[in-house]
Amino acid sequence: MAALRDCKAWQDAGLVLSTTSNEACRLFDAVLTQYATWTNNESLGGIDGCLSKLKAADPNFTMGHVIANGLELIGTGRTVRLDKELDSAVRSMVALSKSQPLTERERLHVSALDVFARGQLPKACDLWEQILQNHPTDLLALKFSHDTYFYLGYQRQMRDSVARVYPFWTCNVPLSSYVKGYYSFGLVETNLFDRAEKVAHEALAINQTDAWSVHTIAHVNEMKAEVEKGLKFMKETEKNWKSSDMLACHNYWHWALYYIEKGEYEAALTIYDKHIAPQTLTSGSILDIVDNSSMLYRLHLEGVKLGDRWNDLLGVTKKHTKDHILLFNDVHFLMSFLGAKDHKTTEELLTTLQELATAPHEDHQLSLAPSLGLPLCQAFVEFENGNYDKAVDLLYPIRYELVQVGGSDAQRDVFSLLLIHAALNSKSKAKRNLAKCLLHERDVMRPKSPMTERLIRKAAAMHSMA
Repeated sequence: MAALRDCKAWQDAGLVLSTTSNEACRLFDAVLTQYATWTNNESLGGIDGCLSKLKAADPNFTMGHVIANGLELIGTGRTVRLDKELDSAVRSMVALSKSQPLTERERLHVSALDVFARGQLPKACDLWEQILQNHPTDLLALKFSHDTYFYLGYQRQMRDSVARVYPFWTCNVPLSSYVKGYYSFGLVETNLFDRAEKVAHEALAINQTDAWSVHTIAHVNEMKAEVEKGLKFMKETEKNWKSSDMLACHNYWHWALYYIEKGEYEAALTIYDKHIAPQTLTSGSILDIVDNSSMLYRLHLEGVKLGDRWNDLLGVTKKHTKDHILLFNDVHFLMSFLGAKDHKTTEELLTTLQELATAPHEDHQLSLAPSLGLPLCQAFVEFENGNYDKAVDLLYPIRYELVQVGGSDAQRDVFSLLLIHAALNSKSKAKRNLAKCLLHERDVMRPKSPMTERLIRKAAAMHSMA
C-alpha cells in the first residue's frame, strides 16, 4: 500500500486540505482508502479507529467531519430525521465550515452532505459533479456520487460520472485501479456486459483483492445466467475477496444466487448460514440486511422451508421500521417482517411510510412513495395474503419505473420474480397468460436460465390442469 498522504502530498495532488495537521491528513487518507476498497483494514486501525484518531488529531478539520458524516449518511442506516446525534453532527459540520477559510471544493463537499442529509440526493450528486469537473481525482466526491446514483437508480449517470474523469486516473494516482472497478459496475448496469467484464479483469490484474471488481464479474454472470461460469469464478477467487468485510457478504450472496438459479437450495442455504446470516447479525449493515432479506425471500418464492431464519433476521431489521431513508431498504425490511409473520411491524412500516409520503417534505425518495414505494410494498403484502391478482395489479403497471427505487438490476430481480409468481398463482386465465409472456421475456434476456426453464414447466403444468 502507498504511503498515506500528508498535507503537502494532498496539496501536490491539487486537493488541498484545510488543516496544518499531517496526522489528520494521513488519517483522512486512511479512512478514504478503506471506504474506496470496501475493507476495514486492521493494519490501518479500521474505519472507526481511524475516524476516532482523526477527530483527535484536529477536531476542527472540516473534511474530517465531512468524511465521518458522509460515511454515516451513505450507509443509510441512520437518518437525521430520527437520530439527534447525527443531526447535530451534520449541523455542527455546516456551522464549522462557515467559521473557517476553506477551499471552494471543501465548501461544496459540506453543501453536498447537507442536502443529502435532507433527502435531496439528486442535488447532492450535482454538487459532487461540480467538484469533479475541477478536481477529477477527488475520490471522495467520485465515490459518494457513485453510491448515491446507485441509490437513485441512475444507471447511466453512475457509469458516465466515472467515464468523465476516467482519463485522469492514471496508474500513478493512488487507488486508480479501484476506479476501474467502479466504472465496470456502471457498464454492467447499462448492459454493456463484455466491456464491463474486460475492465473488471483489468482492475483484478492490477489488484486481485479488489472485491468490487469481483462483484462486477459476479453481476455479469448473473445477468447472462452463466451459472457454472459464475460458480467457478467465485470459488477460484474466494481467497482474494473474503477478507473485504464490507463486501464479502454481498459477494457470497451472488454466489448463493447461482445455486438458487440451479435449484440447489441446500447449497445456497449453506452459504447463507455460514457467511450471510452471521455477518448480518454482527455488522447490522444495511447492505448485509438487504442481501439477507432478498435471499430468504427468493428461497421462499421457490417454496423452500426456512425454519427460524426469518425470526433471527427480524431482530436486526425491526429497529429500522420507521427509517424510510430509501424505498429499496423499506421493501427489504418488509420482506423480513412478512417472513417472520410480524403483522404489527408490517402495519407500522406501511403506516409510517404513508404518513411521511403525504406530509410536506423535500425528500426525493419519499416523493416516489405514493407512486412506487407504497404499491410495491403492498404487492408483497397481498402476495403473502394469497391475493395474487391484487399483487399483479399493483406491480405490473410500475415494473418499468421500479429502477427509480435504486439497487442493481440483479437486486431488483426479486420484484420481477414476485410478479411472475403472483401471475402464475392467479386463478385468472389472463394473468396466467401474462406469467407465460413474462417468462418468454425472461428467457430471451437470460438464455438457458435453469430457473426460467423451471418456471416455464410450472406454467405449462398449471395450464394443463386449468
